[in-house]
Amino acid sequence: MKNNTFRRLLAMAAAGAMLTSIAACGSSSNDDTASNGSDSTSLISVNNSEPQNGLIPSDTNEMGGGRVIRYLFEGLVSFDAKGKQHLEVAESITPNEDATKYTIKLKKGWKFTNGEAVTAHSFADTWSFAANVKNAQKTASRFSTIKGYDELQDPNVDPKATLSGLSTPDDYTLVVELNKPDSVFPTKLAHQSMFPLPSVAFKDIKKFGQAPIGNGPYKFKSWSHDKNIIVVPNKDYKGSRKVSNKGIEYRVYTNEDSAYSDVLSGNLDVMDSVPAAFTKTFKTDKKVQAYSEAGSVIQTFTIPSSLDHFKNDEEGQLRRQAISMAINRENICDKVLNGTGTPAVDFTSPLTPGYSDSLKGVGNLKYNEKKAKELWEKANAISPWTSDDKLTFAYNADGGHETTYTAVVNSINNTLGSEVAATNPYPTFNDYRTAVSDRKVQGAFRSGWQPDYPSAENYLVANYASAAADGNGSNDGDYKNSEFDDLCSKAAAAQTTDEANKLYQQAQEILLNDLPAIPLYYANAYGVAATGVSGFEMNWQNLPVYENMTKSGK
Repeated sequence: MKNNTFRRLLAMAAAGAMLTSIAACGSSSNDDTASNGSDSTSLISVNNSEPQNGLIPSDTNEMGGGRVIRYLFEGLVSFDAKGKQHLEVAESITPNEDATKYTIKLKKGWKFTNGEAVTAHSFADTWSFAANVKNAQKTASRFSTIKGYDELQDPNVDPKATLSGLSTPDDYTLVVELNKPDSVFPTKLAHQSMFPLPSVAFKDIKKFGQAPIGNGPYKFKSWSHDKNIIVVPNKDYKGSRKVSNKGIEYRVYTNEDSAYSDVLSGNLDVMDSVPAAFTKTFKTDKKVQAYSEAGSVIQTFTIPSSLDHFKNDEEGQLRRQAISMAINRENICDKVLNGTGTPAVDFTSPLTPGYSDSLKGVGNLKYNEKKAKELWEKANAISPWTSDDKLTFAYNADGGHETTYTAVVNSINNTLGSEVAATNPYPTFNDYRTAVSDRKVQGAFRSGWQPDYPSAENYLVANYASAAADGNGSNDGDYKNSEFDDLCSKAAAAQTTDEANKLYQQAQEILLNDLPAIPLYYANAYGVAATGVSGFEMNWQNLPVYENMTKSGK
């Protein structure tokens, strides 16, 4: 491939987004008469957490809202359960010679559930809204490669200002001009931040988030806060996901054990995780259907770059490396997770193209008691760790993370001293994510990543690029390193996939030294379903394929 012209390479890179649409499989079996909750037995009930914010794609970077949004909206492209890319609203995506400009042709006939047509303007207006700093959208940095983004990040910008790199020659053509080459752009279009919104959304975005109007395989029915969200089939959906049931009820649980008990008793249909207490037995329990396969999710914890003793300087790097080496990941995966996780050796996952277990600096992710103590003492020589200092680990207590972070803290204290670390649980996921987003956590906090598309870029840029810091993305630790940013930019402009992956690996080697977040383990895709459920499987993102599921007699 190294001898191919750049134009030919781009055509290949975009091929996944230029496949013939499989919309013909449609959703002819969709039933638009599902219950709004009065007959919940007709719905597929699934576990969830209360969304942090309204159901707005560009303002959601957590799974409580993400699980729902992915079924209420559809973008230009999508990835199926096996990770294969398909066209959805897009009819074609064509790059120019150097991947700095893309012409996207849209299919006609797509509609939002209020009857409004989905057009090129729907995407252009939504992306400009998301990128404008005045709208404070959590995924704004997703649009940082589009021309005009920097201008929209000016605090004095007009709230109605739009991205200069977007144009709509006609209702069904969207032209996107980038500020730098990006051969991965067609893949990025699958991210939920790029889902279109109808014009009514911009009249009152907060109100819209409470009762969203989408164009996905399901449509919004109701939201009882801290209880459930109900969605029902969208009979006018024209995409590739065929709906086999009468709707989904996303139930809010604040205790994983309660959710699991409900699956055992048949009161909950699907759960996309398993409490630690049951990881030894769930695969042989005849009261549930079990699923456990290698997955793409990485679990980490983040240490804010502003935290005393842990800043991105010599002392901070020494302490981060010492903390990482003080954690016995093998023991946690074996004894706590009971084999449902694998010790992490990079910042992506074993299912990600370009994954490597032999990057420079991988030793910083290996348990090494002697080296950890040496590095801790070197850091003490720079700035002493006193009896008043303690590294706390924040996590949401309703997500089954207590045993993992108790083990992490115990491992650190056993290695570096009994008073170094402590747990800091928050009652609910919403409480926890709000504290993280508002930069109120004065210590380390649980993090991790469930990929939006199968690329190292998705793991690295979203979580560690400077553009994604300061509330503009998922870089909640506000890590900034220009050398890392430059390598990611070069990778996006690379002329071959192999070249791009090598550059992403170099970028990871910087992360392995700085450790803005500390990788713990790769989580299996594992979960359970009640015995009366048919079609239970999990996709490449470690999520159940809800639309395929049905219940006996329903």
